[in-house]
Amino acid sequence: MRRTLFILASIVVSGIFLWLALRDVPQQDILASLQQADLGWILVSLGFVTAGLWTRAIRWRGLLGNRVATMQAFHMLNIAMLLNQLPLRAGEVARSVLAMRSGVSFITAATSILVERLLDVLLVVIWLALALTQLPDVPPEMSNAAALFGIAGVIALVMLVVFARRPQLARNLLAFFERFLPFLKRLPLHNLVENVLEGIKPLAHWRSAAHAIGWTIISWTLSLGTFYALARALNIDTDIFLMSVLSVTLASFAIAIPVSVASIGPFEGAVRLSGDAVGLSAAQSLSLGFLFHGINILGYAIWGTIGLVVMGVSLSELVRSSEKADSPAETTASAGAK
Repeated sequence: MRRTLFILASIVVSGIFLWLALRDVPQQDILASLQQADLGWILVSLGFVTAGLWTRAIRWRGLLGNRVATMQAFHMLNIAMLLNQLPLRAGEVARSVLAMRSGVSFITAATSILVERLLDVLLVVIWLALALTQLPDVPPEMSNAAALFGIAGVIALVMLVVFARRPQLARNLLAFFERFLPFLKRLPLHNLVENVLEGIKPLAHWRSAAHAIGWTIISWTLSLGTFYALARALNIDTDIFLMSVLSVTLASFAIAIPVSVASIGPFEGAVRLSGDAVGLSAAQSLSLGFLFHGINILGYAIWGTIGLVVMGVSLSELVRSSEKADSPAETTASAGAK
């Protein structure tokens, strides 16, 4: 019953966001724009999607201490990306389950994915802040706030590395705040801090930290390349680079909305918002949004299906395994942090 309600809620949320994105936009204009898309540039964009998945696999392999082969990491990551297109989004748990088959513990795999997410969020925040400062009609106050937001993201990244190298500093900082704010002791902050510290351990060494940060930048740059190629496919030349940064960063936040079907609706709405910011027509923005989203899903579907075949697993088997592993893993993680 709970799963059914979640799926229904996802459909409703996607429908609402899609309606908001499409309001007052003639659908025939969107279709006409898509029909004129250049196939060559579309194929180039699919290549960027593939390269982006490969670089993310390299990053993850490094975070796992090179305990799996790059091709194995590639297939596991692709399967996870495919599963994340479903309403229940069991992809990351499934990736941890698959890593266990290669001798990596579930907790180690899960914490490596936590590091990925932290790095992704920080990079997206920094890029979005920089992009907002470049918009033509943004009030100075907003530009200054965006710049400060970006600086805060850089500081947060530095602090992650510092805490990874000196975890006792994070514990002491929590104790300091608890002395001045006693109510914090009633919250499970110690478990949270210990779980985060466990997750960021790979950043404790400069070599592994540089590996993770460097490949994060490369993989997100390839995402910009995907968007740029699709803009060229639709013959759009209105400040493509700025719109690419805005669209990729805002779409990443849209993907983070947990209740939706493959992020349909929030994703397109994010790209339309980016187009509005640089003066692109709503029809062109939505054409680009649908194409950008579709190419990413197509890439995940192709490589995720290949991964399932190569690793000899099925989607239903993975979903069942993920459901079994999820709850015990959380319990283990909490117990280990005490």
